Amino acid sequence: MNDILILGAGYTGMMAATGIARRTDAARVTLLNPTDVFDERLRQHQAAVGQDLGAHSIPGIVAPAGVAFVKGRAAGIDTARRAVLLEDGRELAYDYLVYAIGSATPRVEHAFTIDDPKFAVALRDHADGVLTVCGAGLTGVEAATEAAEACPRLRVRLVSRGEPAAMMGPKARAHLAKALERLGIEVRTGAAVARVLPGAVELAGGERLATDVTLWTTGVAYSPLAAEAGIAVDDAGRVAVDATLRSVSHPEVFAVGDAAAIRQGFGTLHGTCQSGIPSAAHTAESITRLLRGKEPRPFRFGYFHQPVSLGRKDAVIQFTKPDDTPSRWYLKGRAAVAYKEAVSSSPLKFYRAKTAVPARMTGRTGGRRNRVG
Repeated sequence: MNDILILGAGYTGMMAATGIARRTDAARVTLLNPTDVFDERLRQHQAAVGQDLGAHSIPGIVAPAGVAFVKGRAAGIDTARRAVLLEDGRELAYDYLVYAIGSATPRVEHAFTIDDPKFAVALRDHADGVLTVCGAGLTGVEAATEAAEACPRLRVRLVSRGEPAAMMGPKARAHLAKALERLGIEVRTGAAVARVLPGAVELAGGERLATDVTLWTTGVAYSPLAAEAGIAVDDAGRVAVDATLRSVSHPEVFAVGDAAAIRQGFGTLHGTCQSGIPSAAHTAESITRLLRGKEPRPFRFGYFHQPVSLGRKDAVIQFTKPDDTPSRWYLKGRAAVAYKEAVSSSPLKFYRAKTAVPARMTGRTGGRRNRVG
């Protein structure tokens, strides 16, 4: 009986764990995570302003699939002994390891990140004050619009080097700009944040913007766990993988989602649930193939949308080409809200499915545009 250990119970870890367990009886599947409550990362902008999303028990979701859950935090990986050491001194052995730790927004002094529960408290304490959101990617836009709608007396400011949601097409960006204006959000573009101070954000050049609450949404940080274990990583700290998503230095290790440097014909995938869930489903299929004496197949992926909520009553969806550049199609308004809600709820349906979800059902795959170079 083989031991399969999955590190991390985010969207990708949950997909890998349930996918393997539902495909084979020839393995013991264990899922390790610091908490036993599932974090709906697609809805963090809602939780950040204090909306109650309900609590989803990780053991309650994965147990029906036959996955054993262990609550704990990994402190190190001993690749020679094929064991993961936990902070409390316990060890978990593995024959195959799925590295699904993901990524996080860097911590900046005097600023909150969107996954910090204290952020919602700060908003309540400063309901008549000023919120400054640093970064105008999709996370920053969603956080700013959610806060402006939920706290109508709050003055919300969005600060960024570039245009909000600059990756979208012109029509989708125009709708987004109207939503920011409708919600009274001040947009400062061409502004680089030099540092965050108590009660102020200082821009490059010295200008200071007074603020009561600062939210930092820009940049990506990766766990050093893989690098410290001697597993090959790229310059950013993501696990270097081959075309099948196996570590190039340790073939018994697979990496998925944000934690992996996944190359496709158009470049390295950026961190998103849209690519992470298919990579985890593919890895579940690959490990099952290995257990049956077969070789894993190459991973193929192409992007298909860029969804962004603009509060609870509005949204915009930019449909894309496989390389994530905008296509001519987009949705806005109520249709986009319905679409975004369906997307945000779909991962939980996958984990609770009674049969394994094929990788081809979790994302747009295949095609010449996605061929590995």
